[in-house]
Amino acid sequence: MTTSSKKGSFLEHITIQDSFPIGTAQLEAAAKHALPAEVFGHIRSGAGGEETLRKNREAFEKYSIIPRFLRNVSEVDTSIRILGKEYASPLMVAPIGHLKMVHEEPDFAIANVAASMNIPYIQSTVTARSIEEVSEAVPHGPKWFQLYWSNNDAISYSMAERAEKAGYEAIVVTVDTMILGWREDDMRHQYSPLKKGYGKANYVQDPAFQEGLKDGQDEVESIIENLHHPSLHWDNITALRQRTKLPIFLKGILHPEDAKQAIKAGIDGIIVSNHGGRQMDGIIPSLEALPAIREAVGPDFPLLLDSGIRRGADVIKALALGADAILFGRPYTYALALQGEAGVQKIFANLAQEVAVSMALSGAKTIEEVKQLTLKIAADN
Repeated sequence: MTTSSKKGSFLEHITIQDSFPIGTAQLEAAAKHALPAEVFGHIRSGAGGEETLRKNREAFEKYSIIPRFLRNVSEVDTSIRILGKEYASPLMVAPIGHLKMVHEEPDFAIANVAASMNIPYIQSTVTARSIEEVSEAVPHGPKWFQLYWSNNDAISYSMAERAEKAGYEAIVVTVDTMILGWREDDMRHQYSPLKKGYGKANYVQDPAFQEGLKDGQDEVESIIENLHHPSLHWDNITALRQRTKLPIFLKGILHPEDAKQAIKAGIDGIIVSNHGGRQMDGIIPSLEALPAIREAVGPDFPLLLDSGIRRGADVIKALALGADAILFGRPYTYALALQGEAGVQKIFANLAQEVAVSMALSGAKTIEEVKQLTLKIAADN
């Protein structure tokens, strides 16, 4: 299943693919069979008892789309505009680090797919290739940079400056990882891709990081030290706002009051996210947090959703509840592990096509019409 354009007859693009798994459950099962247990466990697992991980999916099941018919949906337009930029669909590539654990050149592969589809590739701080290397290898296509704040503020400012110079379109500051979540699968397997050096390129190529290295200190040890930053505060965000011209999105916002504070701090957009259930267990699913945050920020403020998206209908529900676009994460990691760049291309093409089909069957020809759809929420038992 592929899509060749943002607008057109969706049926003409439906094709039968080789042995690539159809559906994320089958894809996950295939990846479990193919990957070492510790690698698969790191990707699949959530924090604690995985309540948040489960609830991210259950939240989507609570909502039902009430479709409209007889509306001539022979053509659908999936394109969106965010901060003056047009993208082919409401899909974005969620930032996932350490992907060298499943592929030799993951960052180039994923950036290539995003560029081919005209959707933003959000590059993680902890990648095998640096900002500059990705920009040089894949000069076309929209790219955003996800920033993990460092204990050494100079490193954070330096990375933001490097992203701006490399032509990236936005900075995404992840705010929910000031300390690492309680991840029991990683503990059981004694596994840390960070300690293996899979995500060090942006650090070791950063002048501020190199300047801050202590005599004889191991680079990976210093990276881990920098990533532990429990004192992260709004003052850090304000300082970054003063140092970059790029739009800044905050990723990890779940409370409406934090969303209001972000606007006061001059932030340009928010990604409603609980880190895919990987940081804190027992917290609100991202989808359930979305409507209140949309109400808090108003109708025109850029609002994206991350965590739990698996199907085209999920995307429709997220948009109808207030999102302008969604971030798609874990499943493309499995696709990368199984078939490399080709696998990532297939899963994003499949999802884009499923979104188009879901739009048509909902009675929506454009993303704006999707946002006007009515959802029914199931009554609590």
